[in-house]
Amino acid sequence: MYEVFVNDHPIVLTNIITKELKHKLFLLESVNLEEVIRQLNKGEISEAHLYCPEVDQLLEKFCRKIPVVVAAGGLVTNPTGEVLFIFRNGKWDLPKGKLEKKESAEKAAIREVEEETGIKKLELGPLLNKTYHIFKRNGEYKLKETYWFSMSSSFSGKFRPQNEEGIEKVAWKKVSEIPQILENSYANIRSLFVN
Repeated sequence: MYEVFVNDHPIVLTNIITKELKHKLFLLESVNLEEVIRQLNKGEISEAHLYCPEVDQLLEKFCRKIPVVVAAGGLVTNPTGEVLFIFRNGKWDLPKGKLEKKESAEKAAIREVEEETGIKKLELGPLLNKTYHIFKRNGEYKLKETYWFSMSSSFSGKFRPQNEEGIEKVAWKKVSEIPQILENSYANIRSLFVN
């Protein structure tokens, strides 16, 4: 099973048919994905399940229906346990960005975190998770598959928000502040803090 977010609404890729209580069920093979996205965006449905009996083909079949952009980013902590956030487009987010040609997810994650925040002294940790969300660029829907890595840094200098990427602020946030921060964030970012 995979969760793909359209804003805060999930599209669940599943091989299990469940009774439609809070979701609407579609067949992955024949679904009109743009219509599902439209219904989610208009609030006509709050959740969509796309069914395919072959669990190992769920993501592959879904990716045939929409162009995929691969990105990587980091959940960065400092020695006091604070987490690095960016503020962009009116929401709190984590630094991430698209992989360059022939670039590994690990290298892209470090590069993007450094470019978007100005942070230095990054140490890469393990892969935490992959998230999926749909966005629209130049009139076309795309699927962003993001590799999220744990990172740490003892950086205490001045941040440099990447303004050309729409980043207004970069800040360390205490663990006690995170629940409030996540109220004004994205569903795929919130999913990284659920455990």
